[in-house]
Amino acid sequence: MNDFATPTQATSSTDDKELQEQAKKRVDIKLGFLTHLLVFCCVNGGFFLLGQLSGREWHFGHAPFPLWGWALGLAIHGVASWASLQGQGLRSRMMAQELAQLRRQQQ
Repeated sequence: MNDFATPTQATSSTDDKELQEQAKKRVDIKLGFLTHLLVFCCVNGGFFLLGQLSGREWHFGHAPFPLWGWALGLAIHGVASWASLQGQGLRSRMMAQELAQLRRQQQ
């Protein structure tokens, strides 16, 4: 048995590496958002609990401005994460469409 990979094996391992890198990026995006969401819930849940234990009445309408700012930041992070996950491969799809259109025009 030799240590040299055949061309199909080399291509397969290259494709597998690229898929693993892409999967890692996608997982990092998802975990980044989930971490942000968890911290948001824990911190603001803790503030709510402290307010309840101290006897203060707490409503979302009277929530401190940092909570609303953070909620807006979390929403933006969520949208950006979703868009990033949906947009992967967008350039490749657009290139394929343009190439197909140019080839049709040449005929």
